[in-house]
Amino acid sequence: MPAIVGFAQVISIGSSGVFHIGDVFNISPISTAKTFAGAGSFITGRGISVYNESSLTYTVDDDTMDQGIILNV
Repeated sequence: MPAIVGFAQVISIGSSGVFHIGDVFNISPISTAKTFAGAGSFITGRGISVYNESSLTYTVDDDTMDQGIILNV
């Protein structure tokens, strides 16, 4: 359904970011990334306590390709 949008000021968009207003059929990524992090790595906020006696982050990845971006133009 079409929409009327007022002014939009975009200061910055990352190298693989998407700025979208209105209808869209398909938004496809043009880059991929893989992140490995241990327990409690992405927790944000006040008064957070993480108790972790034994933490292992396995970074062995036997996949040849996780998600291809060849046809996303």
